[in-house]
Amino acid sequence: MSDDGQMRLGTIYSDALTDLLGQPRERGSEVTQREKDIARSTQVRFEEAAANCMQTLSEQVPVTRLAMAGGCALNGVMNARIYRDFPVEQMYLQCAASDDGTAVGAAYHCWHMLLGKTERFEMKHAFWGPEYPEWRIRQAIDASSLPCHECRGEEELLNLTADHIAGGAVLGWYQGRSEWGPRALGNRSILANPCIRDMKATINEKIKKRESFRPFAPSVLKEEVGRFFEQDIESPFMMHVVKFRPEWRDVFPAVTHVDGTGRLQSVEEDNNPLYYRLIRAVKERTGYGIVLNTSFNENEPVVDTPEQAIACFNRTDMDVMVLGRFVLVKPTRDPENQ
Repeated sequence: MSDDGQMRLGTIYSDALTDLLGQPRERGSEVTQREKDIARSTQVRFEEAAANCMQTLSEQVPVTRLAMAGGCALNGVMNARIYRDFPVEQMYLQCAASDDGTAVGAAYHCWHMLLGKTERFEMKHAFWGPEYPEWRIRQAIDASSLPCHECRGEEELLNLTADHIAGGAVLGWYQGRSEWGPRALGNRSILANPCIRDMKATINEKIKKRESFRPFAPSVLKEEVGRFFEQDIESPFMMHVVKFRPEWRDVFPAVTHVDGTGRLQSVEEDNNPLYYRLIRAVKERTGYGIVLNTSFNENEPVVDTPEQAIACFNRTDMDVMVLGRFVLVKPTRDPENQ
């Protein structure tokens, strides 16, 4: 901790890396071809190492069913390649497959190895974080003085929200318990229509304030995955980067990366009923069961409380926000004020 109360971390690499690659890029400076080449080479070497591990493993045990955890399991490009290059038929990747998920492995080790228990639990959703009651949401809205519409039921909520998304709004979606792990999976998300060509640039520049090359994820109805993607796989925790079929790449420009891929989230009704029904409502309007999904934040941790969501909504160019059953529309978005 420094004298000004800020935590300062030193470098986590030796001078040998600087000698090999040159001085590191200053934060906020232009990303040059050198950084792009380093990133690409690192990914290639990582995939080679992972493939070698998989080959060694497959020579010892069957790998038709594979479970992985740890930070390396967050590499969606590698995960999709494993499906392509090895006889893996079913893959399970825990939603917090990084250091924060280590506690689950430690608990299971004690449960099975030390206590001898045999009961099993399959984590099918990621919604284990905090949830705030309606009175807290209403209190936060009242304190903000923002105009809002209170929906009478789920059908009205979904219809209004789907209309905004299909119509081109950038929409904050705040529902239920927050996600555990690094991915926004439909409870603390910013959503948009992926068919709008400049939507990726709009969100990167006006809301996320980040590099233009960074892609957004497609959340897709589970039954639509095989329609849009070359690999028909389950990826409920957004752990696979999969190629769009060529005929769809220009249809969904806001979620298609330069190499034709998208970081897939397959959505099924059992795992997140409200989010599934929202995407289905969007499909009724656009013909496609897919939405752009990115985390509800702006260069900060994903919002947790209703107050944090409202603060993020106010300081960015987001058009609409849905907090529980309350819909907030900025005046510039309201047709009566245009």
